[in-house]
Amino acid sequence: MKTEQQGYSISQYPDVDEIYRQLNALVAAPMRPVRRDRMQEYLAYFDTSCRRSKELTDEAKKVIPGGVQHNLAFNYPFPLAVERAEGAYLWDADGNRYIDFLQAGGPTILGSNYAPVREKVFALLQTCGPVTGLFHECELQLARLIQRYMPAIEMFRMLGSGTEAVMAAIRAARAYTKKKYVLKAGGAYHGWSDQLVYGLHIPGTGRLEAKGIPRASSRYTGEFFPTSLAALRRQLIVNRLRGGTAAVILEPIGPESGTRPIPFDFCARVRELCDEFGALLIFDEVVTGFRLGMGGAQGYFSVRPDLTILGKCITGGYPMAGGVGGRAEVIQRFAPGIGGTGERAYVGGTLSANPLSCVAGYQALLEMERTNAPVIAGRAGDRLTRGLQAIITKYDLPFVAFNQGSIVHLETSGVMLLDFRHPLRLLKELKPRKHMIEEMGAAYMANGLVTLAGSRMYTSMADTDEIIDAALERFESVLSNVEGA
Repeated sequence: MKTEQQGYSISQYPDVDEIYRQLNALVAAPMRPVRRDRMQEYLAYFDTSCRRSKELTDEAKKVIPGGVQHNLAFNYPFPLAVERAEGAYLWDADGNRYIDFLQAGGPTILGSNYAPVREKVFALLQTCGPVTGLFHECELQLARLIQRYMPAIEMFRMLGSGTEAVMAAIRAARAYTKKKYVLKAGGAYHGWSDQLVYGLHIPGTGRLEAKGIPRASSRYTGEFFPTSLAALRRQLIVNRLRGGTAAVILEPIGPESGTRPIPFDFCARVRELCDEFGALLIFDEVVTGFRLGMGGAQGYFSVRPDLTILGKCITGGYPMAGGVGGRAEVIQRFAPGIGGTGERAYVGGTLSANPLSCVAGYQALLEMERTNAPVIAGRAGDRLTRGLQAIITKYDLPFVAFNQGSIVHLETSGVMLLDFRHPLRLLKELKPRKHMIEEMGAAYMANGLVTLAGSRMYTSMADTDEIIDAALERFESVLSNVEGA
């Protein structure tokens, strides 16, 4: 375990061995869902108090597949329509207020709709507008600021999303190394490009989610078990016999934003393996970038990746948020120019680095630095985690709560911890455990709590002690009503 570093949100790195002991016990135990009588009461909330949301999403299903445009919005029993966001709260179309632990999937570390950033965006819209198609000075300002916070980013190419940034990083890594293979930790999510829809969510699943993707698209993609350096070494050895590995891509706290946590020294050990086998190391910091601290996970772990993926946080929650940075000789592969620049990795994006996104990102990052927002959000995450652990102990529950700063995990069904090491359990329990976590998310929401998939919470600078304590009362209301509590 590593204790607090100044400027970073993690006050103490979690004891990974102990967390896995608890998680393994959770998965091995019978499920403990919310009692049926209480669950019916929670579901009744949606029918009686969220009628406008249901009307809107029912209408949306006629023109939008599933009724919503983003996976985060797929909530059981139906999606909520949000009309207002501010600080630590969301308000739905029926006027119900919720404590917001989704925070747009992680980017709004300052809290939602942060006024000082919003004012700068308004000022830009009055003069320049959101997009021109030409260069704007704030592109330079944002790139320089990112470079100051993360020295490994010698150059930065802004794109429209984390998915685009991953695609570009892999393309650049292959162009630079002249190798083809890419390795990822099983279960990690690195966007939805053809080559990375592989081993999603559950280690060992390979192409299970690759509907509509030709087999050739993932021919050069491989996965290794998330915490196994030996498995990674074996893959690197095999790939060396087949022409070599271009890159290893990691979420630097573990797959699914640390849902499967990795030991503190894991990233450093992977760095050594990449150097030994001539592969580039890519850190996917879409979530951890600036949320763990202004230096990102790479600053916290003191590990220098060759390439860094940034996403949601670089615009403070405003749209078109993504980019890839790293070693100049690699990022130079993206250099545009009339007539070309020799051999280059082709990328595009008409709205990439538009003035609105860049000014929002520049101001959001400055405000995060000025207010010490990552550390404040991390303290809120610590308080929330301690409170959840106390509730779990009080009611003698098998559930597991842990955090990496402002990224808080509450595992109640263990669905994200299933894998192919126990294939019969996976096949038998995947759907019921998935449904259990959907119900838990609905129960939290009926009690005024918005989470990510019922098992992950992102705290922000807006989460005061009073807000966290109010949230814990609501969590206890749900957790005290699970079967056998």
